[in-house]
Amino acid sequence: MFASTKSGKWVKWGALAGILLGISLGAGAHDDEHKHSRVPMPKHVIEKGDKCVEDEDFMKRNHMKLLMHQRDETMHKGIRTTKYSLQNCIDCHASSKNNSVLGSNDNFCQGCHSYVAVKIDCFECHSSKPKPKVAKASAVANAKGAAVTVAQGKSGVSQ
Repeated sequence: MFASTKSGKWVKWGALAGILLGISLGAGAHDDEHKHSRVPMPKHVIEKGDKCVEDEDFMKRNHMKLLMHQRDETMHKGIRTTKYSLQNCIDCHASSKNNSVLGSNDNFCQGCHSYVAVKIDCFECHSSKPKPKVAKASAVANAKGAAVTVAQGKSGVSQ
C-alpha cells in the first residue's frame, strides 16, 4: 500500500498520525454535538418548595437507590420518613398543568425517563398524583362524625 523506501516509512507514519489526529478531533467534535443534541434535555421543574432534598446531580444518579432504600425501611422495618418518600417527590414535582408526574414528556418523571429510555415501574402500584389535602381533612371529619353517630346509637343500621 505504501512505498517501501525510507521516505515511504515517513509517509506511512505520517498517514497513521493523521488518522489518529482525525479520530481524536472527531471525538472532540462529537462531545460538542452531544452538548447541542437534536433531542432537547428534559426540564427539571420543582413545582413546590425552594429546592430538592438533595442536589440535582446527586438525585439524577441516586434517586432510585434512595426510593428503594425508603421502600425497604418502610415495608420491612416499619420506619416511615418523608424525606426520600415517593409521595414527597410527587408532591413537589407534580405538574401544575395536569397535577401529575406522568402524562407527557413535559412531566417530571416521564420526561427524564423517556429521555434516557428507562421504564418507570413505580406507578404500576403507586399514584402519579399528589394526595389531595382537602380529602384527608374531610375523611378524618367523616370518620369522627361516623364514630359520634354510632356512639349515640344512630348508626343507621337496622337491627
